[in-house]
Amino acid sequence: MPNSPLAHALGDAIAAPIRLATVLQQSIAALDQVTGDAVRDAAALTLAATARSAAVSARARTAAAGTEPTGTPNGPEAGATPDVGATTVAVTLPGADVEPAGPDAAAVHVLTGPALEADAVASYAAPELVPHKHRRVDYDFFSGIAPEIRNPGGALPGANLWDTPPSAERPVPVVLVHGTAGGGQTNWGPYVPLLTNNGFSVFTLTYGAIPGSTWPVSAMGGMRRIEDSAAEFGAFVQRVLDATGARQVDVVGHSQGTLVPGYWAKHLGGADRIRRYVSLAPLWQGTRAFGGLRGTLAAVGMRFGVAGLDVAASLSIPQMITGSDFLAELWSGGSPYVAGIEYTNISTRHDEFVVPYTSGQVPGCPGMDVTNIVVQDGCPADHSDHLGICGSRRAATIALNALDDIDQTPVPVEFVPPFFG
Repeated sequence: MPNSPLAHALGDAIAAPIRLATVLQQSIAALDQVTGDAVRDAAALTLAATARSAAVSARARTAAAGTEPTGTPNGPEAGATPDVGATTVAVTLPGADVEPAGPDAAAVHVLTGPALEADAVASYAAPELVPHKHRRVDYDFFSGIAPEIRNPGGALPGANLWDTPPSAERPVPVVLVHGTAGGGQTNWGPYVPLLTNNGFSVFTLTYGAIPGSTWPVSAMGGMRRIEDSAAEFGAFVQRVLDATGARQVDVVGHSQGTLVPGYWAKHLGGADRIRRYVSLAPLWQGTRAFGGLRGTLAAVGMRFGVAGLDVAASLSIPQMITGSDFLAELWSGGSPYVAGIEYTNISTRHDEFVVPYTSGQVPGCPGMDVTNIVVQDGCPADHSDHLGICGSRRAATIALNALDDIDQTPVPVEFVPPFFG
């Protein structure tokens, strides 16, 4: 047993979250330095871009006051009292967690005015630095990790705008549900900007984190029993509905995040509060990838006199193994689906965790609305795997179209690498 391939695989699986936490911690110092350099560069560019406007503003106020500036281009003479006509410029950069009030709000605020008249300092917004409505979409599964390091436990820019109602064109908020060891930021780097750029109101959460854990371990969700995570997800959805005034949400889930909303809808009263349900790498029938885990846990039980599966009852992984009691409960009534919800399942043939990948391609019962899509159909160059499918432009466009009532975007046929997407 100690030298078996299964033991090595199990050890790697247990060590993976620890390795990720170590990498995150080692990256903080370097990223902080890069962020600080970027802020200083932005301030310098702002000053250069607004120097002329600042001078014009100061001269205009000086003229209105009927005085002439006495300061020289190089500033007041040594020992002289600062002149009221001298120009002062102050730059304020909002923090990463501050969302602009609207499309016309200034990303950088430049204050200009006479040096001795702090009360009369005026505000000038550099036009070229006013935030654009569109954010850059980085199609890389790992593009959400840097924002999590910069803003631990926060939300990606554009997400979780609790005081901003959805638009009339897109009245249904979208909730993104991460996979095992994922989080509200780390799992959704491409999806938040893609959806918000297209006018959707987007909300994210990190569910199922280990109770009492601190960051960065707290940033890895999906570690508790799926029933508990489903209840946590349901409470979050209710908060979204209360804040937005909407009656339903759309859901986009990845991996375990395709099971959590399903359990809530079917067994915890959420059936009428989900409109559309888009699943990336779903596993409705579970996975055989960790099938040997049952034997390992049984061996643990025999050796130590405890039930192996009971030891892991607080973990979600055993619940996702084909044939688990959890999946049997999810399938009560003969289907994992709920009538009245529109389902879109997006799978990849190269999924190394959902085995077989067809576990996520389950047809619906008569009267149910289920669409099954395999990303390699029509695009053999798509090599996305379990992680890469969540960073792929191709899969993201399919998901966008499944949510969109107004526009349909052409789905790209292009090379998609594994791992990153």
